[in-house]
Amino acid sequence: MQGISTADKLVVPEDTILYVDGVNKAFDGFKAINDLSFYVQAGELRAIIGPNGAGKTTMMDIITGKTRPDTGDVIFRGDIDLTEMDEAHIANLGIGRKFQKPTVFENQTVFENLELALAGKRRVFESLFFKLSGREADHIDQVLEKIALAEKRNWMAGNLSHGQKQWLEIGMLLMQEPDLLLVDEPAAGMTDAETMKTAELLKEIAKDHSVVVVEHDMEFVQALESRVTVLHEGHVLAEGSLETVQKNQQVIEVYLGR
Repeated sequence: MQGISTADKLVVPEDTILYVDGVNKAFDGFKAINDLSFYVQAGELRAIIGPNGAGKTTMMDIITGKTRPDTGDVIFRGDIDLTEMDEAHIANLGIGRKFQKPTVFENQTVFENLELALAGKRRVFESLFFKLSGREADHIDQVLEKIALAEKRNWMAGNLSHGQKQWLEIGMLLMQEPDLLLVDEPAAGMTDAETMKTAELLKEIAKDHSVVVVEHDMEFVQALESRVTVLHEGHVLAEGSLETVQKNQQVIEVYLGR
């Protein structure tokens, strides 16, 4: 496991789950990430907003190892350098990512989707002979309750609503017991009721995990009641409560006022 040597003299704030410092990334001369620096505390729920092209997706790609930064530090759990690791290694460290479009196994039941997510931690040969232990079955039951799908455990996932599929995919991440969840626009395409229920779900998850949510829906962000980071042109433009950043003149000009 790669960490920070004392020679690097990088001091990460205490109780920080994710530390991003001076990160830059350019594609064919376009600077998608420009001296990006922010950190997320352990157990925190953080919302990240910004206009299209602000660098939100590239930021998540860098954190999860899909893209390597040109310069800068990305530190997990205080001393683990993510910049030289691949996606699989980073996922095994305890970072789960949920993309905007849900990717559940529609021809499997809700329960089977969660079981497959659990078995996914095993090698192929082990998975062929995988049987749930009592603890693992209990874990599935707990996740089903948390994502409000306990009564639909035997439904085919393809029969769920869009919002329920989003919750199921979040549940599949929870089966891996990650320390940090990165969730991309979970409210997209949801009904108003599903949107508010999703906000409550993420707030509940944040009691046991650190959660970073990228989102456009301001009502949803308001419902999260979390600290907000505003990105613009690959850089942090403002941070604070939603009420605070909404009053920031620069934020109004480049994002909220559009």
